[in-house]
Amino acid sequence: MSTAPTPARPMRADARRNYDRLLREARASFAAHGTDASLEDVARRAGVGIGTLYRHFPNRQALMNAVFQEALSTLLDRSRELARSDRPCTALVEWLGAIVTHAGEYRGLAQALMSAPGDENSALTSCHVPLRQAGARLLSRAQSSGSVRPDVSIDDLLQLTNAIALAAERTPADPELADRLLRLTLRGVKADPSGPAPS
Repeated sequence: MSTAPTPARPMRADARRNYDRLLREARASFAAHGTDASLEDVARRAGVGIGTLYRHFPNRQALMNAVFQEALSTLLDRSRELARSDRPCTALVEWLGAIVTHAGEYRGLAQALMSAPGDENSALTSCHVPLRQAGARLLSRAQSSGSVRPDVSIDDLLQLTNAIALAAERTPADPELADRLLRLTLRGVKADPSGPAPS
């Protein structure tokens, strides 16, 4: 399922070690400094030159894509579990909340994910596409149950979710902001918007 860049033939042992060190350092650097962290610093901390980094990851988005594969796998696994729920609206809400949490782990990720759908050449498109498919299945179940309006699209929900994560990222003094905004958004997509937001 991984869409991290891999060469046509197996990596040599030293190349694999470099690749793994670069991923480890990129993950730590993105968590500490955001997704616009210096790639030169990532390479230096991994003990390699910047040319080695670019041989493995031709651009920043390719490195981001590789870093986020583990979290993507977790989100997709969770969507499959939630697809079996007998409360499809609650399942959709829980999954969207998980995306907000994931996007908030790295400063700049929400902005990057918001841009990915409009850029087919972006390496992050390979993260966006499976998330979109997983979300569409959960949304379809919620709509079929009559709890979500039929005119709601998964693309709109994902953009709103990323926008919420971005707002929360820029307002660190209010840790409850993301949850409040998500509930306000979901109140508007319910089939009966006058009712309480799904829990």
